[in-house]
Amino acid sequence: MPVAPFQTDTELDALERGKCVSSVARASEGDMTPAMPSARRSPSAPLDIIRDLAPSPAAAEADGRMAFAPGGPPRLAVVVDTEEEFDWTKPFTRTSRGVGSISAQARAHEIYDRFGVRPTYAVDQCVVESDAAVGVLDELRKSGRAEIGAHLQSWVSEPYLEEVSERNSFQCNLPPEVERAKLETLTSAIGAQFGARPTVFKAGRYGYGTATTGILLDLGYEIDCSFVPHTDFQRTHGPSFLGVPDQPFWIDAEKRLLETPLSRGFAGALAGSSDLLAAMVDTPFWRRSRIGGALARTRLFERITLTPEGVDADAQIRLISAMMKGGARVFTLTYHSPSLEPGHTPYVRDEADLKDFLVAIEKVVSWFADLPDAQFTTLSALRAEARAATV
Repeated sequence: MPVAPFQTDTELDALERGKCVSSVARASEGDMTPAMPSARRSPSAPLDIIRDLAPSPAAAEADGRMAFAPGGPPRLAVVVDTEEEFDWTKPFTRTSRGVGSISAQARAHEIYDRFGVRPTYAVDQCVVESDAAVGVLDELRKSGRAEIGAHLQSWVSEPYLEEVSERNSFQCNLPPEVERAKLETLTSAIGAQFGARPTVFKAGRYGYGTATTGILLDLGYEIDCSFVPHTDFQRTHGPSFLGVPDQPFWIDAEKRLLETPLSRGFAGALAGSSDLLAAMVDTPFWRRSRIGGALARTRLFERITLTPEGVDADAQIRLISAMMKGGARVFTLTYHSPSLEPGHTPYVRDEADLKDFLVAIEKVVSWFADLPDAQFTTLSALRAEARAATV
């Protein structure tokens, strides 16, 4: 059975505990890649980066950077982090590159096809270098059942110029020229394999940084979905997304790059205090004190992510309902592609877990479909809608 959300505080926190390894554990055994120093940035730099890129919701609304006004029809897009299988409890390595679980995506499409859901598969280099994996996804693309984006997992993305480490697993900590080189390589590879360059991007481990916007615009990207509202990754060398909008907004003043953040928010009687509590929930004190678990068990205050990974369907529905009461109308449901095959992620260890995982997806999608004027959409369709509204 999936773990209750108050025990894991959703998949993102499990991601940090699993994929994030001790900074002492550097390059994996047998990895002979030449080391390169990490970018020299202060620990507070990621927070400043995100604040500069994403003003508060009020400020973004005031300067016209919010892409959609509150209200309107509810829209749901699905984004899949489409990547290799690896042991989340072990140090990062470049040698774990299996992508056999890509064929298992058909299990989710038994649901999606009934409801007209078209997920965006954001693929990383391990997926692109597999002809078999590309064949599965390209068939979905050609049949109009999916879109293809890019997902940069820096440690498995060429060129291999940096040391493999926890810090360098966030692309925002790489020297800008290395980040650019990896993105150029991945973008070209996707274009060659799928016949079209991607316009949707998602940073591995949500590591959006100082140079990322310029690089994405130079490479022709139009949509990013890397931001995680109400979350601080600084303790593991990543960015903080505290205070960023939880609805789509334009990152650049020219309104070329649309940010469609991951759907993460709050539910419960204390959700109105989210701005204050959000700054506390990622602190060591909060975690040691188990306050969050107690509040979630009583449903006074839950931080919930819209994902079937570690979050049951009822909690996801509570999240959407709470966000809609606050005026939100755009939602993105996310998960990792290896979760569609047992044994690859902490959320799906066996066939029973897989059944629960698929039931959670179906229940949320079915519930959403019954909302008045509900629309299943894609990230590219959202951008087209937002651009049309700016003309």
